[in-house]
Amino acid sequence: MTTEVAPDPGPLRTGRRERALAQMDAYGLDVLVLGRQANVRYVTGAPQLWIAGTRPFGPVCVMVRATGEVYLNSTDDEGVPDEIGRDRLYGLAWNPMTLIGVLKGIEGARAARRVGTDAITPTFAALLPEAFPNAELVDAEPALRAARRIKTPDEIAAMGPALRAAERGIAAAVAELRPGSFERTLTGAVLEAMAAGGVSTPATQDAAWVTPREHPWRRAGATGEVRAGDLVALAAGALADGYVGEVGRTWPAGGADGESDGAGVRARLGALFGRSNALHDRLIAACRPGAPASGLLAAYEAAGEPLPPMPVAHGLGLGFDPPVVCETLCAAGEDERLDAGMVLAVTGYVWQRSVGAVFRRDTVQITDGGAEVLTDSPSWG
Repeated sequence: MTTEVAPDPGPLRTGRRERALAQMDAYGLDVLVLGRQANVRYVTGAPQLWIAGTRPFGPVCVMVRATGEVYLNSTDDEGVPDEIGRDRLYGLAWNPMTLIGVLKGIEGARAARRVGTDAITPTFAALLPEAFPNAELVDAEPALRAARRIKTPDEIAAMGPALRAAERGIAAAVAELRPGSFERTLTGAVLEAMAAGGVSTPATQDAAWVTPREHPWRRAGATGEVRAGDLVALAAGALADGYVGEVGRTWPAGGADGESDGAGVRARLGALFGRSNALHDRLIAACRPGAPASGLLAAYEAAGEPLPPMPVAHGLGLGFDPPVVCETLCAAGEDERLDAGMVLAVTGYVWQRSVGAVFRRDTVQITDGGAEVLTDSPSWG
């Protein structure tokens, strides 16, 4: 069976490109030269080859503000939107001077005064001025972050497949969870369920772990075996059609019933999950337009819970988008405002000695009326 590689839908492409062009205008950028995969897909709408890890910068995509034209480094037109066209594709080259020659021939290259890149290497820092002889090279990331932080309605809809895949992964792991199972087995269940649903690229692979009973943050044990009464955190992140969706839940591995202290165990779990629900309600209430991102940190304080070492929220979209909400960044003055259209992965974490921790993560859209939780995985209790 063959699968055709298709570009992103037209309205999705158009909405993102309009936002990118608006930010180019706001930041005074005449040309964008992009190399980061998510940014390239954002402006082109052409699916990109996903690879693990990082790769060096190269001029994969160029967009000219005056004309709105997009040029793409591609050896064929499979998955390339019609509006880009074959005449604006350029092939791979080992010699960087070949690429510089292509960029020289782009209409508007000589007239450009400010050229923004989303990354740079010493080689291209030296060579790009040859393609844009009258331009100042500047960092384009602020403009791209500003464009990507607010999602269009079509982007919200496009996140649906990733969210549903992540939810299927959580459900599969819950079905496999029992005393005597292993973290790696549960992780495999998450990844297998997502792949069976057509999403073979996980956004994260740390999908299951036994929460610690004797320390708030440290992992419980080296073997990864689940014991009766353990609280097991399950986290699924899926990358589908370029967009990331995340969901996280915690489930007990038996031990709450059928034992001499079964009622006591269930009471302790009920109290801990009750704290988690109270924190979750405060976190969701903090996701409102115009509020500071640090309000998510304040939600922990208001609930009487210590901040976890992980970010309490981070943006989602074509990969990970701003903001990243954690104590260190907010203390350093990076306290962004939350706006309607942002999508966040919001994380709650509460812990009780001798019981364990409850980890919960939901994908949340900020709307004009407040927060809308986009994930729908059930919780224990």
